Amino acid sequence: MVYKKFTFSTPFLRGYKQLRIPIVDNDGNPAWPDVFPMEKIEELRQTVGARHFSAQMMLNYVAADRTRLDPGALHVYDHEFDVRTGRIGDVIITGAAVYWDPAGGRARGDASVCVLIYRDDKNRRVFVHDIMYMIVDDNDLHPLGHQCDQVLDFLGRHGLRRVAVETNGIGNALPEIMRDTAKRRGMAIHVTKVTNSQNKETRILDAIEPILSTGRLYMHNRVRTSLLCAEMMEWTPIGGAVHDDGLDALAGAIRITPAPVHAGGIGPPRVYNATTNFKI
Repeated sequence: MVYKKFTFSTPFLRGYKQLRIPIVDNDGNPAWPDVFPMEKIEELRQTVGARHFSAQMMLNYVAADRTRLDPGALHVYDHEFDVRTGRIGDVIITGAAVYWDPAGGRARGDASVCVLIYRDDKNRRVFVHDIMYMIVDDNDLHPLGHQCDQVLDFLGRHGLRRVAVETNGIGNALPEIMRDTAKRRGMAIHVTKVTNSQNKETRILDAIEPILSTGRLYMHNRVRTSLLCAEMMEWTPIGGAVHDDGLDALAGAIRITPAPVHAGGIGPPRVYNATTNFKI
């Protein structure tokens, strides 16, 4: 227990002392072993990430502007998702999410990015399985329609039919364009609208940093060779990064509710109805 004397400017608090009890002491022992044994403390650390654990449980505040996204903390893998077993390698996958953060897609503008993640909720791991940065020709008269075609191709390659579209700004009209494009191609899809009001840097920090800092973020080798890792190395929470569109799309994918994954496919389990109209 550490008491610290403060001199407050507010008269009625002058002379009060602050009691600080970190959840783990300097010798590595839990402060309340009956309530928070070390196993539970480690579970908390893995859940909230290093920065929040330090601030909330150890009472050592870490300023957000000191936080970085270290690509060296990623686990890289080469396995593909096996739709028959619902696994990536030996890992049982429980959910999938495709998120599209749209933009004009012009060469000198913001990138339009679509990302696919899989989740292993038992171990709270996220697998960044594929990502697509879309660029359209400056003379393209239908850039949004052609981007919808690219996203539908992306979904088709992975056997998926669900996509979440950020509808801030240019994305407002995209869900309807996406449905019309899919109908023209004979594809049945489900489009979810997502509206973000939170600051972009905060979204990225709160979604990605806890998973990355606790070693639970996995990335397919094809994604590691994309622009995403370069964005991670350049990014800071105070903004100013030249490129962060892939990170913003990844944060969006992590934050939304994934579609459930079952062995044999993605979606709800198949229901079989037995014929009971018979006589004995």
